Amino acid sequence: MHTTQPAWYCARTKPKHEHIAAANVRKHLGLEVFHPQLRVERSTRRGLVRTVEPLFPCYLFVHCAIQEKLNDLRYTNGISTMVHFADKIPAISDSVITELKECFNAEEPMPVEEKLFPGSEVVMGEGAFSGMHASVLRVMPAGRRVQVLLDILGRPTAVEVDRGAVALEKNTIADLVPFLAAPQAVLLRA
Repeated sequence: MHTTQPAWYCARTKPKHEHIAAANVRKHLGLEVFHPQLRVERSTRRGLVRTVEPLFPCYLFVHCAIQEKLNDLRYTNGISTMVHFADKIPAISDSVITELKECFNAEEPMPVEEKLFPGSEVVMGEGAFSGMHASVLRVMPAGRRVQVLLDILGRPTAVEVDRGAVALEKNTIADLVPFLAAPQAVLLRA
């Protein structure tokens, strides 16, 4: 904590306050903030839901001379604390932030759509089969349709449904990480 040179530091925010903290740091302290976000589209039992979620829940990156801005940051609305180890607040390498910025535009959330593959376990979210568990047999992207295998009256039955009618069993950002780590060109072909 002896440096007066600007560097990147990680701030822990209050839960669900990342956007508030980022706005307050920018507006009131005039500091550069990096807060990568994802635009997530997922099927739920209520239908298709679109949300914006932080890539790093409860964290954002701030570029500053920490010795000069530490107290201001600590008392900024939305920030809980600065990430620290004992009494040391570690700086984050510029190369790490640069690499993240190359992948995630700070202004626009990165669009992420959950991907279904043959064998994916899903739950039916609407219609007569609502709440039933199924397994994806085939994905038909052109018509946004999915063929699933349902157990109807004790017999496995293939049924074609709208993509929005099914929700993945595992439906969290952590489950989407393999898709986020893949190069964008690969995602566009999928």
